[in-house]
Amino acid sequence: MPFTQRQLPLARSTRAAILGVCLLLGAGVASADEYEAKDVWLPSLITETPQEGFALAITLSQKGVATTQKDAEVRRAKRAEYHDVPDSLIAASHVIATHFQTIAAANDYWRE
Repeated sequence: MPFTQRQLPLARSTRAAILGVCLLLGAGVASADEYEAKDVWLPSLITETPQEGFALAITLSQKGVATTQKDAEVRRAKRAEYHDVPDSLIAASHVIATHFQTIAAANDYWRE
């Protein structure tokens, strides 16, 4: 019997959490004009150690949220709605893990 990949349906609470995060973040995309040379905060994905790479992954996740929802008060106000929802925390961890995966690949998995 050939192997087939089956998609598992997301739990309602997971779908609701993802929808809430999407709505919270909005669909804002920054234009190139918004980023001038002086605003460069990420000159490279290269880090010395995996731990520095993980810290960078967290920073990328935080910057992503701050870029899409520029109003810090809105972010603070909405945090109470999802800070203790397991599905939201798992989703946030997934974003960090995805960033870390990219950084690890950029660093050739810190092979010597």
